[in-house]
Amino acid sequence: MVLSDNWSLPPYRFEPEQEPAPEAAPNPDSEPKAEFARGTGRKPPKPPKPPKPPREPGGGFRWTSLFSWAGSPKLRWVWLSLLILILAGMVAVMAGLVYIDRKYLTDLPALPARDALFAVNRAPGIRFEDREGKQIAVRGPRYGERVTLDQLPRYVPEAFLAAEDKRFFQHGALDFQGIARAAWVNWRAGRVVQGGSTITQQLAKGLFLTPDQTAKRKLQEAVMARQLHKVLTKQEILELYLNRIFFGANTYGIDGAARAYFGKPAGQMSLSEAALLASLPKAPSRLALTKNMAGALERQRLILGNMLEERWITRAEYEAALADTPVLAPGATQDEGDLGYILDYATAEAVKIAGPNSPDLVVRLTIDSRLQATGAKIVRETLRGDGARAGAKQAALLAMTPDGAIRAMVGGTDFDETAFNRAVQAKRQPGSTFKPFVYAAALERGVLPSDTRVDGPIKIGDWAPANYGGGYAGTVSVETALAKSINTVAVKLGQEVGGQGIGELSRRFGLTSIPPNPDLSVTLGAYEVTLLDLVSAFQVFQLGGQRQQAYIIEGIVGQDGQPIYQHAAKAPSPVYDVANASMMVKMMKAVLLRGTGTRADFGRPAAGKTGTSQNWRDAWFVGFTPDYVAGVWVGNDDDKPMNKVAGGGLPSTIWRQFMIAAHKDLPARDFDWLLPDPVPETEEDPRNPFYQDLAGDFARTVRELEDETAEPYTPEEPDEPGRPVQPPQVPQIPY
Repeated sequence: MVLSDNWSLPPYRFEPEQEPAPEAAPNPDSEPKAEFARGTGRKPPKPPKPPKPPREPGGGFRWTSLFSWAGSPKLRWVWLSLLILILAGMVAVMAGLVYIDRKYLTDLPALPARDALFAVNRAPGIRFEDREGKQIAVRGPRYGERVTLDQLPRYVPEAFLAAEDKRFFQHGALDFQGIARAAWVNWRAGRVVQGGSTITQQLAKGLFLTPDQTAKRKLQEAVMARQLHKVLTKQEILELYLNRIFFGANTYGIDGAARAYFGKPAGQMSLSEAALLASLPKAPSRLALTKNMAGALERQRLILGNMLEERWITRAEYEAALADTPVLAPGATQDEGDLGYILDYATAEAVKIAGPNSPDLVVRLTIDSRLQATGAKIVRETLRGDGARAGAKQAALLAMTPDGAIRAMVGGTDFDETAFNRAVQAKRQPGSTFKPFVYAAALERGVLPSDTRVDGPIKIGDWAPANYGGGYAGTVSVETALAKSINTVAVKLGQEVGGQGIGELSRRFGLTSIPPNPDLSVTLGAYEVTLLDLVSAFQVFQLGGQRQQAYIIEGIVGQDGQPIYQHAAKAPSPVYDVANASMMVKMMKAVLLRGTGTRADFGRPAAGKTGTSQNWRDAWFVGFTPDYVAGVWVGNDDDKPMNKVAGGGLPSTIWRQFMIAAHKDLPARDFDWLLPDPVPETEEDPRNPFYQDLAGDFARTVRELEDETAEPYTPEEPDEPGRPVQPPQVPQIPY
């Protein structure tokens, strides 16, 4: 067959049509014709349709008719209701926006100029000294040099996209598809296993916000991300992210991390090293290369797999990267050990004082290095021994001198394992450790330590608080009730004072987490507090009713020696009557001498209070001498109950050992400001001994009967949010 390039064709010529012959008139007697014309194979033409009648004037669809129908009186109420619903919806939307703005966005940080974004909120380098001027740590962000995307191998930014946001260039500031996917995956898993934050959101959080997992912070993060997305291109956002992201070990930015971990600039990193660093921003503490290289390498393999799936690397590059295990440079990271909790807290305080964009600083702390090391050692060894057997995995300790200077702060058993500072960040139920504030409020209303109250059943609505051990002592003095930590008497005193009175005194003492008018469960420590706040509140008793502000920074100077800040000693503020404080100290002395805190007694004048929250989830001891006030918390981060650990057990033991070390070489002395107790205006009811003996006989009889019929004990839910219920046949643990 021959092909030709000549595509021209002669014009088509139509044949002239022949007029059809006239059909013969139909014969009514003849049979119907066949459906197809014989010989032609075509249908006969259809008869023409009759013409439509002409439209009458005014007929057909008219808009005026529709408007007349819609405006009929029968439908006016429909339109009126619809209008009202629309207006109500608009008002509701506007009200919701106003509410969100006022509740969540009033303190939204202002977005700085583009040129200032690289240095905004960049923490200074800090050299820390203890109270004696000895250097204890050097901490400061290691940023390295600022790098651009052009200075990096292409696989470096791609590794971070594969790890954090594969669709970065396909969505805006927020990835709604990713959010929906994460919500679905987390719902099916029953826990959070996947996040939906974009790199822009992570950058906004790192630059301007705190890491708190709250709705407010997430909303602010979304707003700040949208603002960043408006002023920066995608490439600029990714570049800023790589220069400011946190990699652990005080290292920020891709170049700082490359130099710290591998001893080389970011532009010289291999694919394997880049993917390993990309594994860190998700969990820099948990995946720290010096502590958990295996976990980091596992995540590195996932990142390399994502890069292969996205066709950003070839199969050969993938295999080569897996075979190339990165090696850390000598001295890559600093080990802060037990000082990590202090340095985190002190760094935040120094930035508040000196400003976020300050030059490098020298910060002198109030910390006593000897006491800090001793406290950390006691906490760690106690938790490894008795704590392990008791199901307690964490503890915190905080100690201050009368001027408010923090001498020791132990935020946990291992800072490298978790940087969460349980001394200042954890809010937990104090249990009976809160009772002194109930008694203090009662003393302000005229109650005396020698006054009596009946320890007996009490019911408030559906709440029937019971005692630790289940029995009742009958008529007891207020002092004895506090020393023995009797729940029913604390609740009755709380009824006399009222929730508003307890809330007002608590806030006066510095416990601002207690609401102004709490319910009566506050008498047994149902409202959460931090260890720092609780120790500071106990210091009011130590100082005879004076409140002192806790502090950890003594002074700050620049690297050139120029002073920036010096703590000014201030006279404490009077918040409680000294006569009442004297009575409270004497009552809390009885806790250590003959009450629930006898394990804390170390042979010196001291006062304090034990506490245990519901189901043995938290155990406390907070106490003081004229020289120190200190508190100890023991529990689990996941709120898992311990094996009947009460405040009179492990916390009292830790407190006692620490206070022995703290008072080494200090002379024993009592509180020199104590006053004589006031003389009661009325004599004791002579019937009290009779009723007290009767109540004791009754309690013994009940215990004997229960002992005879007792089943093997299984812990149950406590009857109240103070101390947990324990069966009478089990000896009472010092509490």
